Amino acid sequence: MRGDIFKAENMAQPPTQAGMSLQHSKCVKYAVNGEALARQGAMVAFRGNLAFEVKSQGVGNFLKRAVTGEGVSLMSVRGQGEVWFASGASDCFILDIEPNDALSINGRSVLCFDPTLRYDIQMVRGAGMFGGGLFNCVFTGQGRLAIVSEGAPIVIPVSPQMPVLVDTDAVVGWSSSLQTTIQKSQSLKSMLRGGSGELFQLALSGQGFVIVQPSEGRPAPQQSGSSGGLLGNVLGS
Repeated sequence: MRGDIFKAENMAQPPTQAGMSLQHSKCVKYAVNGEALARQGAMVAFRGNLAFEVKSQGVGNFLKRAVTGEGVSLMSVRGQGEVWFASGASDCFILDIEPNDALSINGRSVLCFDPTLRYDIQMVRGAGMFGGGLFNCVFTGQGRLAIVSEGAPIVIPVSPQMPVLVDTDAVVGWSSSLQTTIQKSQSLKSMLRGGSGELFQLALSGQGFVIVQPSEGRPAPQQSGSSGGLLGNVLGS
């Protein structure tokens, strides 16, 4: 059989070393030799001797997720083999995190990561009681982290002279050393008269960078009484 689908860039090749790599721009391949961690539901294919199980995140993170609704429902992949991760055909990127780095990432943007990385749910400083993605996942340690973006991301440098304001629904992540506050941009009257409607933005200042996707995220699926929806809620707890 012949066809463009069989081009070399689409074909799965035997791994040359353990760890993650891009299969292509929409999918991450992880050659597992021990353990890998990923968001539940992100696996699209695997081969080899691998076992999947819900990953306990400790009492502290469980309580934070119960209160905030933020974080990542994780699964552990153990054994030897290869697994492919993707999320709604979003663009995938692999970040190398060094010991002195700390990266604050929106939970919805996490795809998979090395077990050598540490993960904690932290409230965005300066966010007060405003809702909507203001609790983020902070990664530290050393290892690789794969994230997703709905479309090609924009990486914006932040400096003391040039702070950056972002839509909380479009932000993917930022250097956790940045200072964050919530700023009000327009009145309700302005919005009703045809303003942007973006009443509140996250302001970031200091020295670092922020990653923004060209999308405000997909609307959450409607909850139903089906067993599938209930199962998703149970696994996410």
